[in-house]
Amino acid sequence: QVTELNWPKQTSIGTHRPAKSRLPIPKLEDTIKRYLRAQKPLLDDGQFRKTEQLCKSFENGIGKELHEQLVAQDKQNKHTSYISGPWFDMYLSARDSIVLNFNPFVAFIPDPKSEYNDQLTRATNMTVSAIRFLKTLRAGLLEPEVFHLNPAKSDTDTFKRLIRFVPSSLSWYGAYLVNAYPLDMSQYFRLFNSTRLPKPIRDELFTNEKARHLLVLRKGHFYVFDVLDQDGNIVGASEIQAHLKYILADSSPAPEFPLAYLTTENRDVWAELRQKLASGGNEESLRKVDSAVFCLCLDDFPIKDLVHLSHNMLHGDGANRWFDKSFNLIIAKDGTAAIHFEHAWGDGVAVLRFLNEVFKDSTQAPAVTPQSQPARTDSSVAVQKLNFKLNDALKTGISTAKEKFDATVKTLTVDLIQFQRGGKEFLKKQKLSPDSVAQLAFQMAFLRQYGQTVATYESCSTAAFKHGRTETIRPASIFTKRCSQAFVREPSKHSAGELHAPRTTASQGFDRHLFALRYLAAAKGIALPELYLDPAYGQINHNILSTSTLNSPVVNIGGFAPVVPDGFGIGYAVHDNWIGCNVSSYPGRNAREFLQCVEKALEDIFDAIEGKCIKT
Repeated sequence: QVTELNWPKQTSIGTHRPAKSRLPIPKLEDTIKRYLRAQKPLLDDGQFRKTEQLCKSFENGIGKELHEQLVAQDKQNKHTSYISGPWFDMYLSARDSIVLNFNPFVAFIPDPKSEYNDQLTRATNMTVSAIRFLKTLRAGLLEPEVFHLNPAKSDTDTFKRLIRFVPSSLSWYGAYLVNAYPLDMSQYFRLFNSTRLPKPIRDELFTNEKARHLLVLRKGHFYVFDVLDQDGNIVGASEIQAHLKYILADSSPAPEFPLAYLTTENRDVWAELRQKLASGGNEESLRKVDSAVFCLCLDDFPIKDLVHLSHNMLHGDGANRWFDKSFNLIIAKDGTAAIHFEHAWGDGVAVLRFLNEVFKDSTQAPAVTPQSQPARTDSSVAVQKLNFKLNDALKTGISTAKEKFDATVKTLTVDLIQFQRGGKEFLKKQKLSPDSVAQLAFQMAFLRQYGQTVATYESCSTAAFKHGRTETIRPASIFTKRCSQAFVREPSKHSAGELHAPRTTASQGFDRHLFALRYLAAAKGIALPELYLDPAYGQINHNILSTSTLNSPVVNIGGFAPVVPDGFGIGYAVHDNWIGCNVSSYPGRNAREFLQCVEKALEDIFDAIEGKCIKT
C-alpha cells in the first residue's frame, strides 16, 4: 500500500516542453549496494549476513538476467518509463478499499478575504477557477511545471525571457544547464472527466473529455449540471452560482441507502455490485457520475478544528464523496476547502499544481463576490438530480459497506503538532537540510517511544523524467540510527557539535528498480527469486513510518492513513518559521505519544544546534 504526497517546489517557465529526459534504470550493483545500506540499520548481524548472501546470488544469477531483460524492454519502449506500467498496475490491481489505504487529501488555507469563505461564494469561485484551469490545459496553454534546484539562477524573468528564444528541441537542455527541470505532464489529462472503475482483478481508468457537466454531492444526493456550453465555453458564473444555490436549498432528507458507500468497498465486491447497478437500469446515471468534469462535495456543517478537518477530508462520513473520482473538491459549511484524490491516475505534482492555481485564481480573480446575485435561471430544469434504482441485493451491499466503513474509520486516530521554535530559515542558516532535520526527529521519536529503528518511507517525485512517478528515500540509515541513539540514550556523553543532524540524501533509489525486476519475473512466469522471499525484504517494505511532505503557502494541512496496520501516516511541512506534523494511526500505535516524542526530538535538535545542554 502506498500513499504519496511528496512534491518538489513547483513553478513554471515560458513555453517549455516538459520532461524530455528518460528515467534511467540504475546499475544492478548500485541498487544492491543501496538496498543493503538501507537494510543495515534494520537487521542484526546474522540476518544481515543472510540478506547479503541472497543479494550476491541474485546479482550474479536471476537478478542479472532480469535486469538485462528490463534494460532491453526499456530500449524498445522509449515513449514511456520502465516504472510507469508496473506502477499503474500496482495501484489498479490492489483489491483493498481505496479509502484510507490509498487516497490522500490536501486542504486549502481560507480565502484571505473572510467574507469570500461563505460556502456558496467559495464553491462558485473554486468551480469556475477549476474550469478555467481545465480550459487552459486543454488549449495547450498551461505552462509546464519546472522544478528549480537553484531558483536564484533559473526562476527569474531574465531566464524566462531568454529561454523563449531557444528552439523547443533544445530548450530542455537550456533549462537543464541552470538546474531547472521541466516536469512530465502526462498525468494531467486524467485530472478531469476521469474515474477509477471497479473491475474484477484489475480496475480501469476511464476518461471522457467530451462531457461538459459537473457532479455535485450533498447529503448523499447526486446532482449534475453543465459547466461548459456546447461550444466549450464556461457557463456564466452567476448561473453556476444559481445552480449551486438551488442544490444547497434542497430540503430532501438524506437517502436511506447512500450509494457513495459502495466506493469504500473492497474493489472486487464493488465491481460485482456495480455490475448489478448497471444492469438494474442505472447505466445512464453511472455514466454521468464517471464522466463528470469533477466531483464537488458540499458538506452541511462547519469544520471544528484541524483534527476534524483531517478526518472529514480524508474519509468523511462516507455518504457524501465519490471516492473513485480522480478528485473530490470538498467545501464545508464555513468554506473550508480541500482536495481528496484517487491515487492510481497520478501523483501529487499534478494535484498540487492544480490546487495552487485554483487558490490563486479564485482569490485574485474571483468570478463572484459575496454581494453577487445568482442569475435568474430555472435551475430546476438545468440541474438534474440523479435517482438510482436499488434492488434488495444493492441495498444490502450498501448497508454492509457502511458497516465496514464506519467500523474502520472508528479505529483511525489523527493528531497534530505545530512546532513554533523555528523552521526552514533558521535551519538553512545552520547549513542543515530542513527535510533531514524533520526525518531525524521521526527516527528519534520512534526510538524513544518503541526502542527500535524501523522501515521508513519518504516519497519523492521523479516527474523530471518522461512518465516518471515516484521513488523512495530511505531516511532510516546507520547514521540516523547512531545519531538518534546518541540523542535519546546518552545525550550527556556528547558535545553539541557532535549532535548536529546528519543529512539524509536522496541519491538514486533502489525501490522502484527492485519492484520492476520482481514485476518482470511475475510477468514472465519465473518463480519469485529468493531475494524477495527473504523476511528482510518483507520487513523493509512494511513501512511503519510512512512520511510525505507538503510544500505550498496555500496548503493548510494534508494527510493520509498509515500504509500498514501497525504504522504511522506522517504528513509534515517545514515552513519558514515553524514545523507542522499531522499523524494518523490505528489502535496498534499511539499517535499522541509519538507526536510528544517528535516535539521532544525537535527541542533536543534545536538545543544541540544552539549549543545548549540536552535534558534527558
